[in-house]
Amino acid sequence: MATIKPSIPRGMRDFSPNEMIKRNYIFDIIKDCFQRYGFLPLETPAMENLSTLTGKYGEEGDRLIFKVLNSGDFLDKTDINNGQAVDAKKLLPQIAEKALRYDLTVPFARYVVMHKNEINFPFKRFQIQPVWRADRPQKGRYREFYQCDADIIGSNSLVNEFELVQILDEVFTRLNLNVVIKVNNRKILSGIAEYIGAPELITDITVAIDKLDKIGKEKVIDELKEKGLSAEALVKVEPLLDFKPITVMGIETIGYLNNLIGNTTIGNKGLEELAAIFNLAIKIPLQSAKFEFDLTLARGLNYYTGAIFEVKLNDAKSNYSGSLSGGGRYDDLTGIFGLPNLSGVGISFGADRIYDVLEELNLFPQENLSNIRVMIANFGDATSDFCLRLLHKLRQQGIASVYYPEEVKMKKQFEYADALNIPYVVIIGEDEMKQEKVSIKTMQTGEQELLSINQLTLKLKTK
Repeated sequence: MATIKPSIPRGMRDFSPNEMIKRNYIFDIIKDCFQRYGFLPLETPAMENLSTLTGKYGEEGDRLIFKVLNSGDFLDKTDINNGQAVDAKKLLPQIAEKALRYDLTVPFARYVVMHKNEINFPFKRFQIQPVWRADRPQKGRYREFYQCDADIIGSNSLVNEFELVQILDEVFTRLNLNVVIKVNNRKILSGIAEYIGAPELITDITVAIDKLDKIGKEKVIDELKEKGLSAEALVKVEPLLDFKPITVMGIETIGYLNNLIGNTTIGNKGLEELAAIFNLAIKIPLQSAKFEFDLTLARGLNYYTGAIFEVKLNDAKSNYSGSLSGGGRYDDLTGIFGLPNLSGVGISFGADRIYDVLEELNLFPQENLSNIRVMIANFGDATSDFCLRLLHKLRQQGIASVYYPEEVKMKKQFEYADALNIPYVVIIGEDEMKQEKVSIKTMQTGEQELLSINQLTLKLKTK
């Protein structure tokens, strides 16, 4: 039998214990913030019906959905068995009824509709689970990655938007990352589409503008030309692509945008909503994040209808330019599932991208993130019973502890403790056992002291 070289698909990854410890550090901070702001945990299945996901993310998003082939002979009932020419678009619904979830928001909307009679609105939920996208793998972009979402559904209050901005600020402050939280409003973009005379092209306009950072102004204009924007409309839209982000939504800015938008009702509504969020940020300042209005922020997802957010790293020491978090207001996402007029707003943290940035900038804490406080050395059968009773007692006291299972040279046992970043090693010989005491070695300094069991417990509990 031929030997198979082990491998995994591109864009997928294994995570070592050390990587998992660091990832859990990120997850724990995000989860703690979500819970302190009153969000409740939720999980949805990895697979959804393909019809649930299709048509919610725009044409480009639909292409990135991972389809799952039907069980059994998935070609049995298809046209391909009748000798007809194969049309991929027509064949797909016949061979794939399910798909891996693309994000957590659409499954959340589906959940809300299915369980509407069990939910107390407004409903604040958080969800930390993997999602899958059939994208081209590259640095910071994977085919399987985790999202950490928080959403509030069943409330139109702009306080919700500001609360999510506060969560973004707090999470990145605790992670010691210098970021800028960019904000815009899809109503403003709709007003611009009306102002330039192309309201029917609002989706094409937002998708193109959303690529500004990636492909540049000239290519965005070329894409808008291809989508059918007239020469007159392009003249009007071009100055908007040069709009510089601002940190204060002042009267002058609103006046300038009012002139651009041409007094459209939807555009003015967007300006009012944006000004209200900035007023809250003035009254209750953020901890460390920069907060700015960026007119070119579009976010390509079709379901956004109001405020939209994106978080960018603001650190010259990093080469990373992608977004670390994003989100926005969606007024009728549940309507496509039969429950109209239920507004929601949410954000999503890209945990994998955050990991890459923390690793690049060496910002993970240097202390032992695994929480293993102590290892008890193995001196053989003569002391093993005493060591195992001590191990049990330490664990009962909530102290993460391990016992080296083999009687080997102390050098090898110390090397093992070092490799796992265990800060203390307890040494129990026959003399210590007779005194009901232990020797404890601090691995960082090499210092060693003789302690009673109670003194040991107190020392290990004190960080």
